Amino acid sequence: MIRVFNTLGRKFEDFSTVENGIVKMYVCGPTVYDYVHIGHGRTFVAYDAIVRYLRLKGYNVIRIQNITDIDDKIINRAKETGKSWEEIVDYYSKDYLENLSLLKVKIDLHPRVTQHIKEIINFVQGLIDKGHAYVAPSGSVYFDVDTYPHYGELSNTKKDQWNQGEEFVKEKRHPYDFALWKAWKPGEPYWESPWGKGRPGWHIECSTMSTRYLGEQFDIHGGGMDLIFPHHENERAQTESLTGKPWVRYWMHVAFLNIRGEKMSKSLGNIITLKDALKKYGADVLRYWYLSSHYRSPIDFSEENLEQSKVSLQRLKDALAVLKDILKEGPKSYSKDEDIKVQREIIQKIKEFDEAMSNDFDTATALKKIHEIANIVFSKLQNTRDFLAASIALDGFRIFNEVFGVMDEEMGLAYERIYEVIDGIIEVRNLLRQKKMYDLSDQIRSILESHGIKVLDSKDKSTWRFQ
Repeated sequence: MIRVFNTLGRKFEDFSTVENGIVKMYVCGPTVYDYVHIGHGRTFVAYDAIVRYLRLKGYNVIRIQNITDIDDKIINRAKETGKSWEEIVDYYSKDYLENLSLLKVKIDLHPRVTQHIKEIINFVQGLIDKGHAYVAPSGSVYFDVDTYPHYGELSNTKKDQWNQGEEFVKEKRHPYDFALWKAWKPGEPYWESPWGKGRPGWHIECSTMSTRYLGEQFDIHGGGMDLIFPHHENERAQTESLTGKPWVRYWMHVAFLNIRGEKMSKSLGNIITLKDALKKYGADVLRYWYLSSHYRSPIDFSEENLEQSKVSLQRLKDALAVLKDILKEGPKSYSKDEDIKVQREIIQKIKEFDEAMSNDFDTATALKKIHEIANIVFSKLQNTRDFLAASIALDGFRIFNEVFGVMDEEMGLAYERIYEVIDGIIEVRNLLRQKKMYDLSDQIRSILESHGIKVLDSKDKSTWRFQ
């Protein structure tokens, strides 16, 4: 059973989905007015690991991550540079997508705000019709926060903390109401609407696009912790006000990334772009470093931390090289009692890896378990050359890489002998059954079948096939 920490209620909950076997996930993407930085990268990779693990467990995952391509920041950057807002959007969208690809993060759909103006207008009109929004004299439309009784629950805030960060104008009913539609100002891009020329507010875009592609109820809504208030609080309020239904099952948020103990910010001049980090360290080391901490724990960037991640990842790659050498040698003899003890130990570590990932996607603890397997490889298998233990360890590394995505090239070479490895595992399992060591043989069956390898037992022997 997978357990997830839900920001709404701040508690652990058993994971279940709206539709059986399908996980629908929406993660807030970037506002494309500047280069994406390493803080963005952490969020991208954290949810990528979650998606990979859910798929490993048999879920069909649909992941959507939007691109905010109209916003005050984009308009201001265009004014600063003398370029059109479209040029700004195209340039920085390209940077975002290129870095996402280099990080080996795959998104199923990237909806853009400006491609969904009609749907946004319909969403806002629906809120007006239900009495949750009002049109101001300027033509701006605001959400009436007091009409939603659950406001503040997600962010655990009280009314005196509901400052939206928007400039308070007299046309608002309450200072904490927020803009759904912003009236046009000279020199700004605009779209026609029932309330006059204007453009969408920030929060309305995610409610509109997520419900457009995932439905009125879905499973996971994610982003950085800085988005809990006001962005996600406002999204929840406006969506549930329109639909009258609980919107998201699990709200998940990634903690901050600091630079030597300080929050990364332009005012401090410590922004590190993702493209510079990728160029210097490479995707594998960056992914390893990101996932070496639990996604809800702050992570600190330093040259020393990245260098240590590089060394630690290389140790895993060296352990994998030892395993490949052992497997090339092939089975030499039956496993001895000491070998069987090591096999059990590795199986237990793989189980603990899975348990860690099932416990709110705890990549930090899961990473420790794969290093414990590497320690077994160096301290024991390097000498004993036990084929079955090496085969089981290789499967552990395969599971690890499917989630972490940091050893693709090395694992690809190891897969060249995968059929022989599986045959060897089945052969040894047959021997275990002959010796009536059913508990160990059953554990091997469970590991194989949990990863798509069906074991077919008969009276005399076992065979296998891919499921």
